[in-house]
Amino acid sequence: MAAVRYIASKSRKTIPGFLHLSCHVKPGASSEREGILSVTDSAIVLCVAAPARGGEANKAVRELLANVLQVSKSEVEVIKGLKSKYKILSVQLQANRQTESEIVEKIMSHLREAVEWNAAQ
Repeated sequence: MAAVRYIASKSRKTIPGFLHLSCHVKPGASSEREGILSVTDSAIVLCVAAPARGGEANKAVRELLANVLQVSKSEVEVIKGLKSKYKILSVQLQANRQTESEIVEKIMSHLREAVEWNAAQ
């Protein structure tokens, strides 16, 4: 599975579609390591300081990705892997005039920038 997949909406009148992000999460990291570590063909590797208990790490992952992708937290949802370090998150897209490939490239660009920023810290 690709790290970022575009899923078209059945009803394009209300929601243009979703992105599914395959993530490998490393919870309980030090606050200095928190962020997106790498983006591979198969997964987005990220660290969060929150522990993996009581949904704290899932909440931190949603907040981190919402911040990086410049969307609201309510548009990011863990849809698979609630109790696993391997997760699939869904990001609801806003209506715009971009093609599927342009949307995916824009998201990949945001993720790469986050990796570079995290590496510079």
